[in-house]
Amino acid sequence: MPEPTARPAAIRLNDRLFLLFGIPIMALLALLPRGLLRVASVTEFFIAWGISLVFTSVFWLLGRTLWLMLFRRFPRVEQTQPRLWLLGLGSIVITMGAQAVLLATTSKLMGGTGQLPFPDLLHEFGLNLIPTIIVQLVYESSNYFRQWAENVRRAEQIQSAGVRSQLEALQSQLDPHFLFNSLNTLSALIEPENEPAQQFVEQLSDVYRYVLLTRDKTTVPLFEELAFVDTFLALHKVRFRDNLRVTRAVPPETLGHLVAPLSIQLLVENALKHNVASQQHPLELRLSADIATGYFTVENTQRPRTAGLAPGTGTGLRNVRHRYELLQAPRPVEVSAEGGWFRVRLPLLSTR
Repeated sequence: MPEPTARPAAIRLNDRLFLLFGIPIMALLALLPRGLLRVASVTEFFIAWGISLVFTSVFWLLGRTLWLMLFRRFPRVEQTQPRLWLLGLGSIVITMGAQAVLLATTSKLMGGTGQLPFPDLLHEFGLNLIPTIIVQLVYESSNYFRQWAENVRRAEQIQSAGVRSQLEALQSQLDPHFLFNSLNTLSALIEPENEPAQQFVEQLSDVYRYVLLTRDKTTVPLFEELAFVDTFLALHKVRFRDNLRVTRAVPPETLGHLVAPLSIQLLVENALKHNVASQQHPLELRLSADIATGYFTVENTQRPRTAGLAPGTGTGLRNVRHRYELLQAPRPVEVSAEGGWFRVRLPLLSTR
């Protein structure tokens, strides 16, 4: 899923409140195991708190920097486990390094030798590791709930986009049972020897059935969408006949990839709706997929109709783009027009 170049959400994390309140509180709590309750004077308390603020700020900022670096490298949910392992190891390393520098510096400033016995060093290391770990927990928890909220919002947007797509595909919201019963009745009324009419009704029924079956799905396999598009085109071939020429170049290895339902059909419908298809100027439609680039391409000869329909508003294309953005497609939808051809490339989605 190359990947989008959008900045990780963690970089936009507003942690001003964490820094403003977290560091002083953590510095105060860090004094408790170091004898805060036995402080003899207010002056001694503020000196001890000031030193603790310096230590806590260093550990907090180093821990924050470590988390941001690892989140840039491992931003996805499935990468949480390696990120946590590296956070744990990194926390130990930065705590040991920062502690060595801070203890040596403060000891020198206070007239000491800059060295502590090993048991004291081990004790200090344990105490100093606590704020570093707490920082990681604060940022990791904040990120977890942010991702959860974004996933909920994205799911709602995908559902909304899918509903809009269905409304475009079925402008009249007939009751499904009424629709299929009517088509069955119409099929029964057609003379048995009139096979083209029977086939047309069956294909029309298949088109509506597919739209209804995919209304609750966010993605469908490419082979299912193409089977639906074939039926959709067969209906239009009855009207356009040889004025519509369709070619396909879809390798078998691409058929298992996923696409947004009705997205290819919408592009095909736009080509039929907005371009001339006549004996003098037949409409050429090409459907192709490329496993190397990861794109499915719909392209058609561009000869806009001069009458009969209002110019396109681009709403359908915007909807397709938005749906693939919500699906976190590995590549953007591409639209281009050159050399008398209009071309739209849809990213193939992984089944993982």
